[in-house]
Amino acid sequence: MNLTYDVISPEEIECCREICNELMVFQKSKAHITPELFDDMSFETRLVPSVEKAEKNYIVVVKDEEEIIGYVYSNISRKEAYDNDFATFFDLSSVSGEFVGCLSQFYIKDGYRQYGVGSKLFDMSMEWLRNEKDVQDHFIFVSNGNQNALDFYQRKGFFISHDILDGFITVLRNNKTAV
Repeated sequence: MNLTYDVISPEEIECCREICNELMVFQKSKAHITPELFDDMSFETRLVPSVEKAEKNYIVVVKDEEEIIGYVYSNISRKEAYDNDFATFFDLSSVSGEFVGCLSQFYIKDGYRQYGVGSKLFDMSMEWLRNEKDVQDHFIFVSNGNQNALDFYQRKGFFISHDILDGFITVLRNNKTAV
């Protein structure tokens, strides 16, 4: 393996199309609560709108030679962005300040897990989020059935806050000073 980690700009997200769509297939394969909701989720419906609506974006792709084998997408958004037609992701009054940080999408291809790639991507994202002085609250939203992701984030200091959409998504939370 010859892994490189590249921070890319929002204008370069097209390179994430295939890996993002692979994430949606993976999430559906794990889901036991309304997996059909993933049928309409893709690069065009998840990553692109999120990047466009966010105040700030942080995207890292991991390559083995020239092949993208993983990515992480984090953002800073107004807390109101998480109260939309799809769901209300958290109690807005529980957030201190106007903005929240979110590790929004995170995926590593099978065969590259267990080599520290996830920890490196997570650490890069948390470092970026911690450097945002106007953001105290950090969230991660995990689709149902992905116990490995829940365990990983809990080992990294996040705690389960609540479930939404009848358990379709588990909301994990942490405060900047605790991460």
